[in-house]
Amino acid sequence: MLTGISDKGNDMDSAPPFQPFPKIGRLRRDIIVTEKIDGTNASVFVPEDDDPLIAGSRNRWIYPEADNFGFAAWVRDNGDDLRLLGPGMHFGEWWGAGIQRRYDQDHKRFSLFNVDRWGADRPDCCDVVPVLARHGEFASEIVSDAMADLQAHGSCAAPGFMRPEGVVVFHPQSRQSFKLTFEKDEAGKGRDQVAP
Repeated sequence: MLTGISDKGNDMDSAPPFQPFPKIGRLRRDIIVTEKIDGTNASVFVPEDDDPLIAGSRNRWIYPEADNFGFAAWVRDNGDDLRLLGPGMHFGEWWGAGIQRRYDQDHKRFSLFNVDRWGADRPDCCDVVPVLARHGEFASEIVSDAMADLQAHGSCAAPGFMRPEGVVVFHPQSRQSFKLTFEKDEAGKGRDQVAP
């Protein structure tokens, strides 16, 4: 027998936990367009005390004996400088020699993602992903212009390298990042792929 909604509060004891619908952000807000560097996602956790730093890949903690392109060993070797990042989790791209596109680099580099926090005042061992554009509201033309500049002039992260990967568009109001790549953008990777 089908029943309608209960009009008694005690009938709700067996109801699942309420799940509110999330607020919807406004699209026409600030955007930051950065260069998408083709390396491997990396992170550093800096503890508040003198405990050792912890290195991470996209989805797990790593250490020198089970490393990701040498990032954990690099964190170990640059611990004193990396502590200057301050307590917390710091995300970036580990890229350069021997990783993905390599960018004609003779060494590996760590570029932090948080361009609003990091600029010239950062540890010497770190870079920051290049900002290609900032705009007061989302506009696809801004993103298209950034892609066209990259295609015409090459990478800003590695000047002279003419095969940049693409861009990342960060939308601060929604705290979401979106990527656009020159190659296979419609295909995606792994779980991002949608079956036809």
